[in-house]
Amino acid sequence: MAQKTNPGPLHPPMTGPINNPATAAAQALLQSPGAAQALINNPAAAQALLQNPGAAQALINNPAAASQALLNNPGATHQPLLNNAGVGQQLTSNPGANQPYISTPGANQAFINKPSTAQALVKSPSASHALIRGDRGGMLSMSDDNVMMKQILTTHAPDGREVDVRPLLYLVEDILNRATQHVDFIVKGTLAQIELEEKAQQATYIAMLEALTYTIDRIACELSYKALGGSDAHATTTAILNLLSSYQWDAKLVLTLSAFALNYGEFWLLAQMYSTNQLAKSMAILRQLPSILEHTAPLKPRFDALNNLIRTMMDVTRCVVEFKELPPMYISRDVPALATAMTHIPTAVYWIIRSMVACAAQITSLTSMDHEYGISTIESWELSTLAHKLRNIYEHLRQQLNYCYQFIEERKDVEIYQMLLNLFDPNVMHIDNMKILKALIYARDDKLPLLDGTTKRQVGLDVLRRKNVLLLISSLEFSSDELAILEQIYNESRVQATRLESQYEVVWIPVVDRSVVPLTDETRTKFETLRSTMPWYSVQDPLFIEKPVIRFIKEVWHFRTKPILVVLDPQGKVVSPNAIHMMWIWGSNAFPFTSLREEALWREETWRLDLLVDGIDPMILTWIKEGKYIFLYGGDDVEWVRRFTAAAREVASASGIPLEMVYVGKSSKREQVKKVTTIINVEKLSYAWQDQAMMWFFWIRLGSMLFSKIQLGRAVDHDPMLQQIKKLLSYDREGGWAVLSKGSNIVVNGHSTAVLPTLGGYDEWKVNVAEKGFDLAFKEYHDRLHDISHPCCRFEFPTTTRIPESMRCPECYRIMEKYTTFLCCHDEQGLPGSLF
Repeated sequence: MAQKTNPGPLHPPMTGPINNPATAAAQALLQSPGAAQALINNPAAAQALLQNPGAAQALINNPAAASQALLNNPGATHQPLLNNAGVGQQLTSNPGANQPYISTPGANQAFINKPSTAQALVKSPSASHALIRGDRGGMLSMSDDNVMMKQILTTHAPDGREVDVRPLLYLVEDILNRATQHVDFIVKGTLAQIELEEKAQQATYIAMLEALTYTIDRIACELSYKALGGSDAHATTTAILNLLSSYQWDAKLVLTLSAFALNYGEFWLLAQMYSTNQLAKSMAILRQLPSILEHTAPLKPRFDALNNLIRTMMDVTRCVVEFKELPPMYISRDVPALATAMTHIPTAVYWIIRSMVACAAQITSLTSMDHEYGISTIESWELSTLAHKLRNIYEHLRQQLNYCYQFIEERKDVEIYQMLLNLFDPNVMHIDNMKILKALIYARDDKLPLLDGTTKRQVGLDVLRRKNVLLLISSLEFSSDELAILEQIYNESRVQATRLESQYEVVWIPVVDRSVVPLTDETRTKFETLRSTMPWYSVQDPLFIEKPVIRFIKEVWHFRTKPILVVLDPQGKVVSPNAIHMMWIWGSNAFPFTSLREEALWREETWRLDLLVDGIDPMILTWIKEGKYIFLYGGDDVEWVRRFTAAAREVASASGIPLEMVYVGKSSKREQVKKVTTIINVEKLSYAWQDQAMMWFFWIRLGSMLFSKIQLGRAVDHDPMLQQIKKLLSYDREGGWAVLSKGSNIVVNGHSTAVLPTLGGYDEWKVNVAEKGFDLAFKEYHDRLHDISHPCCRFEFPTTTRIPESMRCPECYRIMEKYTTFLCCHDEQGLPGSLF
């Protein structure tokens, strides 16, 4: 039994025993390129091959000898081979079988112009297939054919007229979509159709259609007449190009496509209406449509190939039109991608029109084929080959078009970035903040870009007009502790909305990776989850924030990954490039969050315990009011904690002072801090903060104090408060530490290497307690030990923050050395990155 294959343009050749002569002949041709060449040179040999199965088998077994035999056999005609569907099927199944022996139409113009050859092409569809099949290697080999290029370019003589082809293209797309029932034609979607209907009513477009109707009709007649007459497809294509010589390349395409749509649309309009409309039925009978539609099964390969080719034609046409519509203010013809595309567009236009000619011929042949439906697969081969060629052209042009869009986008990004620099120029005055906010968030008016966190409704930027706006800029990695504290501060400011410090609005600006568009489901979910927890305004879609805006945020406002709070006054002027530190330290009391306000607040502050714990733990504030001695201590060494708390209790008891101790953890090693806290609670060593958020807030406020001073330019000054802040941050990195205060007054800010020995040496300095007081006696002894131990000072700044150029040591005031450190605290949610 012979093995069978399904029809298909890319199907592999059949294998196995073959009994049918025609099928055997096809198999022989596929296995013997020499035999195929012999048939091309001497088609009369085909008859003998078809009528003699043994000869076909011999051809398979001995291709060389059989090829010579075919060359010596002039006794038959080529028609039986052409009429045999099995042969066509085999040729269809292996499109590249005779590739080496076929050339492109343009390159063989002399061959085409020979009358005998042209007649053979008209009478022999398979010969036409071979001619078309020539270029399977892609667009580049075709575009390098100088002969073809010159011939195409000689038909091009534009007279300068410009035609807006986009409305006409929409109309053609609509016709072809409804004719073929393929929804993927309409790439512009519903908006494009609405735009089409609106534009169709405008007088200018009506006038344009009236001006082009004559040309479209002439092309339609040319397609129909030449298809009926069986003219050479290349000659018909050249004739159409000559007819459209005065138009630009995009107009040539769309006008020809309009003409084709007239014919193709009429054909399918009758096909769709003949069973319900008597007029359509009578016209359909004249065109033999009922007979065609009764044989749709054998014709399906041809219809599929026809529809596939039309879709590919439309893809390339859109591509060419898009090239025409590229904005000249952002891209010029000398840009390599555009220059490359422009050299290939004439060839692309030729093959699209050539494909329309082939489609028209197929439609015409359907109405005059006289029930020879068996050859539909052979006829579909021509369309499939053209579709393959156009797909190669499309992929090449689309790649160049993408390069052009990328080039234009980069030019636009530079333009937007420069616009932002100009808008935020301190010397430029604005009436209100709307121009600024539109440039940053969303410039168009077609959407409501904000979400109100309270009502969960979408709102426009007008809700921020002439208000103080705090831009909360962050990535999607926003710690829950950070967000909770910010929300608490914000909600407290809303309680008394009439207060001066409540007259501001917060807007969250999410910064996401714009290289991955559209956003992944994971990123989108993370964004929406984070946004749902925020009580203030949020940007509706993170993709509203354009790439040049993100560049501006990073380069001008120095955003890395940790949140910053940029403050804009009612006119949109930046009054603070980052008020997040002010917010952590003073909350809404820092309103209006200007640098002047920040300086004023620092002038009011002194180095006292209230500053360190304000807004964190009311119990400590109560102890301060009671005038108790308070040890604030931290670290992750459990043994040191045990020795320190035991010694402190013993000294307090011996000296008779009221002493309270509070463990505030460490800025890093979160998990270890949890273990230490548990041990303190179990062994009742002292009071300890149970909430990790309290510890986080303590350390982030302390880090914010340092950065606030740096931001104000105070980092190099001999500011006593700054030196104490730096000491405490440094001690945290170098082991345990303790701060002793009497009420609010801080007595000692010491490292573990000095504080514990001071407590252990109580017998040496207790004699001074009666005269100088406990606090002063403790301090004097501690300072003597500190001068001996002198621990190193160390600061670590995450690369996600602005790092100061230099820092002075808080102990000796020398310029500190700078190192690069790699650090891992073995925590999933470690604190170091959150501090700054």
